[in-house]
Amino acid sequence: MEHRTNMEIEEAPAQAAKPAAGAVCNSSQTAPGEAGRGAAPNGYLICEHRGIFILLMIGAGMMGAYTFNLRGGVFSNAQTANVVMMAVAFGRGEWESGLYFLLPISAYIAGAFVSEFFPNRVKKLGLFRWDTYLVGFEALVLFGVGFVPLNVTDHLVQVTINFICSMQYNTFRQAEGVPMATTFCTNHVRQIGICLAHFVRHRDDPAILRRAGFHLVMIAAFLFGAAVLTVCCGYLWERAIWLAIVPLGIVFLLLAHADIFREHGLLWRAPAGHSGH
Repeated sequence: MEHRTNMEIEEAPAQAAKPAAGAVCNSSQTAPGEAGRGAAPNGYLICEHRGIFILLMIGAGMMGAYTFNLRGGVFSNAQTANVVMMAVAFGRGEWESGLYFLLPISAYIAGAFVSEFFPNRVKKLGLFRWDTYLVGFEALVLFGVGFVPLNVTDHLVQVTINFICSMQYNTFRQAEGVPMATTFCTNHVRQIGICLAHFVRHRDDPAILRRAGFHLVMIAAFLFGAAVLTVCCGYLWERAIWLAIVPLGIVFLLLAHADIFREHGLLWRAPAGHSGH
């Protein structure tokens, strides 16, 4: 079944919360007995750096373009459209078609559950933090997806990408203290409008325009990833998704290096926005 209207309109938190004094996101704080070891530049973990979020956004654009171009005409990055399409199907009396949407919605719920449940557990392994394991897992999943022939039902790939997008969205929440979505663009578009309104009232604050500029960069990263993947779909077909492994692979290497060397003494510390990790 082909769904051409599965545009996603989820939103991240509206306001950027600055880390409070003593908050877990400030990586310059160290655990007892580890003073001075592993402190990240500017007080944030590597997994919170803006460059990481830009690379993740490129990968998300590629995943969205892949499922739209080759896997049923849907965007699997978020779930609002799936809920709408389910309601439309029910309204038309197409009960079987409507019930299908419970699969991607359930996959998204499962992704959020896994990304909340496991971080503390994998942290105890003492090698990498959850963020690093997740990005490596995403890359492996997409590698496997590239072997699924196009004549196989699209539902399998759609649900799989729903699952990993949910985990990515729930795991990477703030870029250097600013709430950021890494799998869709709606919140970034909204935040640009909010920043412009604030700038009209506070023209002497250049930080407002800098924040708007970063949201614009995130949108541009998504556009870049989606455009590149779309071009390559005509040449690589189902294996075009392997291009998304490039930005994810770079992120994995950066995070793994930080976990082993620069921030190994900070594996216990939760990134900004994660009070329970």
